Amino acid sequence: MKHQNYRVFTGVRRASGLATGLIIAFALIQPAWARQTQAGDAPAAPATALSGYMEFHLNKLERRDGTLDFHRFVLLVTHEFNPRLRFVSEIEIEHAVVAGLEEGGELEIEQAYLDFLINRAFNVRAGMLLVPMGIINERHEPPVFYGVERPLVDTVIIPTTWFDIGAGVHGEVGRGWRYRVYVMAPLNAAEFDAEEGVREGQQHGSEANVGRVALTGRLEYVGLRGLTVGAGFWSGRSGFEFRPRFDVPVTVLEADVRYTRDRLELRGQFAQVSIDNAALVNDTMTLRTGVNPNIARTLRGAYGEVGYRVISGARMGDVGLFTRYENVDTQRRMPDGYLPLKAFDRDQWVIGATYWPDPDVAVKLDYIVARNKSEVVPAPNSFNVGLGWWF
Repeated sequence: MKHQNYRVFTGVRRASGLATGLIIAFALIQPAWARQTQAGDAPAAPATALSGYMEFHLNKLERRDGTLDFHRFVLLVTHEFNPRLRFVSEIEIEHAVVAGLEEGGELEIEQAYLDFLINRAFNVRAGMLLVPMGIINERHEPPVFYGVERPLVDTVIIPTTWFDIGAGVHGEVGRGWRYRVYVMAPLNAAEFDAEEGVREGQQHGSEANVGRVALTGRLEYVGLRGLTVGAGFWSGRSGFEFRPRFDVPVTVLEADVRYTRDRLELRGQFAQVSIDNAALVNDTMTLRTGVNPNIARTLRGAYGEVGYRVISGARMGDVGLFTRYENVDTQRRMPDGYLPLKAFDRDQWVIGATYWPDPDVAVKLDYIVARNKSEVVPAPNSFNVGLGWWF
């Protein structure tokens, strides 16, 4: 785990045992919280609900030993105060163990917000929010996407899971148009790097600097059966940690499409990150740390995916096959005077299968053929097996 995550969650880690105990308690006593109807003793839907998802993986990189990892254990607690006000939370433990200050797992509060439900077209949301960006960031439970690991575009260009503190509005207008617009804490440019771009720049809602807030939003069209077309943006200034301060405007643009018909599923996504004053960030960080981060001024990624359920509706469950092509380049365009690191211009083909013994349980396997543009640093192929479920 990077030092950024330790700083964010030091306090949360100390209370993790209590938090876990409370969540279990919610599940045990939940029936006692069920609402009663005015006519008698018949219970209505419970005001508080517990759900979650989990996944573990076997990853075998070429010419390396395989590893087993309980990658995610996530619990979600929701509460409905009344039909106009609800609470949603998500607590995630990654890589199984969070102990002391040693590198290991991560404990994160990925969501914790209140929804003020006014009407279909206009509602207010505030708290710890997921950035409304891309296909995976807001809905990333393992049974809903092909492949053992999330797409590379959704982990490097869009730093899934991307979340921070903020507030905004959301709703649905017209016939099938949905929108979300939030103001949120900005990214921290002092944490950017060449390999993963802006990923480590998230403040994660821990005493986040909001001298200049970021603006983010998403528009989706779902008016045709089986089709979802979406686009998202992020814009914020990220140079607040530097002294003397200078602006580092960051813009993220993304567009995606999903189409499902019968057994066929198609997905495509494009994302680009623009970092102004990247040369000044590189120069400043070199003076500060002695290491040049070689941050690009443009990062870009895209993928296309085809999935098909060769078995559907059978008693034993469904089976789907898929293939996905991705290209990710976190050194797409460099500032003047800087050369790109070719190892971070990456392509990969992912070929695999998913078995759903139940719609909420997925057994996955895939093989990744990876390449990069470097003549020195190879990109190893990999074989992966995963088991994921939600409830």
